[in-house]
Amino acid sequence: MASLITVTAAEASILALREEFERDEDVWALGEDIGRGGVFGQYAGLQDEFGPERVVDAPISEAAILGAAVGAAMVGARPVVEMRFSDFALCAMDEMINQAAKARYMFGGQASVPIVVREPIGLWRSAAAQHSQSLESWYAHVPGLIVVCPSTPADIRGLLKASIRANDPVVFMEHKGHWQQRGEVDLDDMEPMELGKAAVRREGADVTIVSWSAQVHVALDAAERLAERGVEADVIDLRTIFPWDKDAVSASVRRTGRLLVVHESVAVGGFGGEIAAWVAEHEFQHLRAPVARLGAPRIPVGYAPTLEDQIRVTADDIVDRIIRMTNEG
Repeated sequence: MASLITVTAAEASILALREEFERDEDVWALGEDIGRGGVFGQYAGLQDEFGPERVVDAPISEAAILGAAVGAAMVGARPVVEMRFSDFALCAMDEMINQAAKARYMFGGQASVPIVVREPIGLWRSAAAQHSQSLESWYAHVPGLIVVCPSTPADIRGLLKASIRANDPVVFMEHKGHWQQRGEVDLDDMEPMELGKAAVRREGADVTIVSWSAQVHVALDAAERLAERGVEADVIDLRTIFPWDKDAVSASVRRTGRLLVVHESVAVGGFGGEIAAWVAEHEFQHLRAPVARLGAPRIPVGYAPTLEDQIRVTADDIVDRIIRMTNEG
């Protein structure tokens, strides 16, 4: 019988780290503020439990933090790197893009960089232009990186465990607005989740909605509203942006004939464009309406709540776009 408990996303993160620390002594964490529990409490109590040599407080230098982790990983360790905000990780792009992502290729498979780089993303409490970005599409563009965007506490636990065990670098992007989101996890299920495997969060026959991270919950809200108007939506949570689950998306589109990709990040150059293009190339004969996508406008995130709201993709936006799609074909 399953041992289900309800935890927050932050608690699910701690649970995953504790389990992996206990399983493998080569797993350790480093970053700013993690000794006191992290900015969002996602490391709370771990330094007391495992000591400062495995939960390592680092100086304020993202390049130094990530550079140290890359070197440690290349000689056998499995570091979990905390960047605090995805925006701050931009200070360490050379270490990520030119070193971690390319080491396996450049050394002919003789070296690997099994690191997890945690980069909290998304809109959160008027965090403004330098603390609110969602840059998952940048990393999806880079050969050698795995990109993970979980949406539930259970997925944070299972996918973080899988990411720690992966032999290539993983960019693990949790949404800042969901650290206190609650959900069930099964304590008896100690296995990691499969990277690259989507979850169908809701089944429907009229339209496919593909999303990830916090936007999945907005899509589910929209799907409930659509159901009241007689439109049933399939809601697919990709969970990993690269690799992404083409089979799950294809199977759904072949049933519904319509696709809307929704993400919180900027629409221009967003990963929704990749999904839309792939479906148009491979599933065109099954489409009953043009593929559509929704994302943020190409403007910085404002500090004032009214300006921050200009960025948001809302359930109303999704409902309006899908009603137009169903009327088009």
